[in-house]
Amino acid sequence: MFLRRLSGFGAAVFAIAQAAAASERDLASGERVFRNQCMGCHSIEQGRNRAGPTLHGLFGRVSGTLVGFNFSEPMREAAIEWDQETLDAFLADPETLVPGTRMVFWGLRPDDRRRVVAYLKAVAE
Repeated sequence: MFLRRLSGFGAAVFAIAQAAAASERDLASGERVFRNQCMGCHSIEQGRNRAGPTLHGLFGRVSGTLVGFNFSEPMREAAIEWDQETLDAFLADPETLVPGTRMVFWGLRPDDRRRVVAYLKAVAE
C-alpha cells in the first residue's frame, strides 16, 4: 500500500515537473517570438518607447492611453483594455481589431501568439 501511494506521489511530482518544464519552454519560445517579431518596435522596459509603445504594464492598460507615446487616433478611440484575449486578437490581425492602426504587422500564428502573450504576461507586468 505504501509503495502504491509513493508511486502515485512520484507520478504527481513528475507531472508537475513536466508542466513546469513545458511552461519554461513556452516562455523561452515566447521570448524568441518577441525578439524576432516585436522587439524592433517595442520594448518591455518601463518608460522606453520605440517606434511602438513600451509593453511594460500593458495588461490592464487601455489602448492609446500610455503617457508619453503618440498613438494614432484609431488606437486612442478603440479603448481596448489589454488582457490575454484582446492582445491575442490584436496579434492575430491588428488592422481588423483596430482599423487604421499605425502598427504595420501581418499577424502571428496561434501558437506564436499564445507563447508571446504568456511571455509578456510573465515579464512585462
